[in-house]
Amino acid sequence: KMVDPTLAEMGKNLNEAMKMLEDNQRKVEEENEKKYARKDIPGPLQGSGQDMVSILQLVQNLMHGEEEEETSQAYRLQNVGEQGHMALLGHSLAAYISVLDRERLRKLTTRILSDTTLWLCRLFRYENGSAYYHEDDREGLLKICRLVIHTRYEDYTVEGFNVLYTKQPVIYISSAARTGLGQALCNQLGLPLSCMCRVPCNTMFGSQHQMDVALLDRLIKDDVESGKLPLLLVANAGTPGAGHTDKLGRLKELCEQYNMWLHVEGVNLATLALGYVSSSVLAATKCDSMTLTLGSWLGLPAVPAVTLYRHEDPSLSLAAGLTSSQPVEKLRALPLWLSLQYLGHDGIVERIKHASQLSQRLLENLKNLDFIKTSVEDELSSPVVVFKFFQQYSNRDQTSHAAQASTIQHPIINNERHIYDTFNQWLGEQLAQLVPASGVDVVELEDEGTCVRFSPLMTSAVLGTEIQDVDQLVDCLKMKIPVLTSTLQLREEFEQEVRRTVGLLYIEDLSWPGLGVVRYNYHSDGKDDDKQEKELEKINTELLKKLNELESDLTFSLGPEFGGQKNCVYIGMVTEDLDVSELVETIAATGREIEENSRLLENMTEVVRKGIQEAQLQLQKANEERLLEEGLLRQIPVVGSVLNWFSPFQASPKGRTFNLTAGSLESTESTYVSKAQGTGTTPPPTPTSSLAKQRLPGQKIFKRSLRSSDAFSETSSVSHCDDLEKLDQRPPPLSPGQEQRPLETEKTEEQKEVAQATQTDTEDIRSDESPHDCTKVEEQESQR
Repeated sequence: KMVDPTLAEMGKNLNEAMKMLEDNQRKVEEENEKKYARKDIPGPLQGSGQDMVSILQLVQNLMHGEEEEETSQAYRLQNVGEQGHMALLGHSLAAYISVLDRERLRKLTTRILSDTTLWLCRLFRYENGSAYYHEDDREGLLKICRLVIHTRYEDYTVEGFNVLYTKQPVIYISSAARTGLGQALCNQLGLPLSCMCRVPCNTMFGSQHQMDVALLDRLIKDDVESGKLPLLLVANAGTPGAGHTDKLGRLKELCEQYNMWLHVEGVNLATLALGYVSSSVLAATKCDSMTLTLGSWLGLPAVPAVTLYRHEDPSLSLAAGLTSSQPVEKLRALPLWLSLQYLGHDGIVERIKHASQLSQRLLENLKNLDFIKTSVEDELSSPVVVFKFFQQYSNRDQTSHAAQASTIQHPIINNERHIYDTFNQWLGEQLAQLVPASGVDVVELEDEGTCVRFSPLMTSAVLGTEIQDVDQLVDCLKMKIPVLTSTLQLREEFEQEVRRTVGLLYIEDLSWPGLGVVRYNYHSDGKDDDKQEKELEKINTELLKKLNELESDLTFSLGPEFGGQKNCVYIGMVTEDLDVSELVETIAATGREIEENSRLLENMTEVVRKGIQEAQLQLQKANEERLLEEGLLRQIPVVGSVLNWFSPFQASPKGRTFNLTAGSLESTESTYVSKAQGTGTTPPPTPTSSLAKQRLPGQKIFKRSLRSSDAFSETSSVSHCDDLEKLDQRPPPLSPGQEQRPLETEKTEEQKEVAQATQTDTEDIRSDESPHDCTKVEEQESQR
């Protein structure tokens, strides 16, 4: 039974608040209210105040946004379980505990800090270590750098940066480290960028993501000879990109030789909690400090990162900011203290083990896939799996899967690499969209280029990734590989067809994941650049519209929103049964048809304009002739009226009509005489593309029939049957003596009044007999 009623009320309120925030259902009244009042616009603070339910409802609306935003873009929301509630409860308890009296607060914070540090050190095999809890994962390394500066420069506390003039400190980081890490450290420490030394990775032997130890040794010797002080080395147990581990054992020996501090960070440090740990990662337990990000590994929201370190002087740790005399600062460990107790040792190990099993499951499936190359450090236990699509050779053609290179090494020219980077970017986006629970993302590596990364230690606990999600990811990958290979193979053929076709211009866009980019080249004489550009845009826009109206499996678009070419048609991914020649021919014919219609409209506009001018001149001339016929007296106002009354002047109305078909002016006398408007000549037919290619039943446009498919055999038999049926319906050849009889018979039948009915019945009989004849033909063919 809980004694403190405040704690009981706090837990109850937290549960109610979480239920309300996690409930995505909205009331109808609230939806109607949101239509007229935007909650995301800042407003004045209400004087009377609001209750907790209204405030939490406002937070919920701000979290989930408008209904339109939810439907347009799916977003990932972390699955906050019971362990997440414990972490959130820790923040509420920290605020409540901070109001206790000083003595009770000191005892409580000391117990929380000592328990959490002891559990983490035993869990990750780091003996006799201290812990620093921080919100930013780079803050721990920053405080370690200050600790090392205080340790190596004895007068730094008194003289400050003046002592750094005599011996400039040097911090060594790997070129595969996080982007901007070195610059952030220099900015926070107040050091120039010359104090940061980036160590290249291996180029000849070993992993291309591991730090080159021999080159590091030479760099340190050069710095020592130049009067600099090697201060600290930042190594990786799981690089941010590929997840490879540096040679920590040799790096530790090198640091001891030059009296340097070794700091290790990376996702592979999580495997220290497992029963089996690789020797490369196990060497991290001998380092001077390491940073652990337990929040992502265990799926705990709002828990701090932890930096474990070993140092004997507490005063220097206090000066560097690793420890604090304020009890409130020690309460940062409270959410982690609660969550670790809730999960227990077995629960923590099980989550990390589950993530390792997911990566191993994916790696085993990728070995059996063609055109997929992996980049893993250890095929037996690799928490991070990086793979890419590369059409060079199949894995089945190799003598042994185990001999597959741990790093992706292949000489590729720049264009090919750019194309593969584009295709792998598309592949990663498609997999992330189809299987969002997998947590795959796209990563840019220096040597391999664009790859797809699967790091379950960073995502599985948050997204709830299971084995079936990995299997679904492999199934989606199997479906995408044929599309990628087909598009890559037909890309060159498409380019050649477009370059051979008159009127089409091939646009080389290596960043487009698809068959290619084409533009209909509009030919115009005597037009300025602006008009020609507008006409080009109009024709290609209409061409894109016409192509999208076709019943095909292809996707036509205007290209990417940013960085794409203007006035072009972008063609997406295709399959192996694509008829490239028909596609290019259709694009060219459709473009010519649009251009001819546009020119026809322009010519018609010019003809109409000239016809109107000519009609005005003829009407003016006819009016002058009418005035001469009527005489001068009839034009006088009063006299003309009297004269017209005594002797009316009969004149037929003269007008002009413009024949759009003939493009000529005609008189309207015939119209007034016949009381009806003439129809004129028949207009010419509209130009259309002559691409009526014969297709098999059920075959879509731009698809070629594959001889090896079952559909081809079935449809070919049907077409063969139809041909034989047409042959049977043909009349038999006549002898010379019999040629006259059919002619006489036909003349006799033409005189009958029921000829039409007889012909209809005959057609019905033929239609009824055709299936039977077709069946007989098929039986004869089978007997043969």
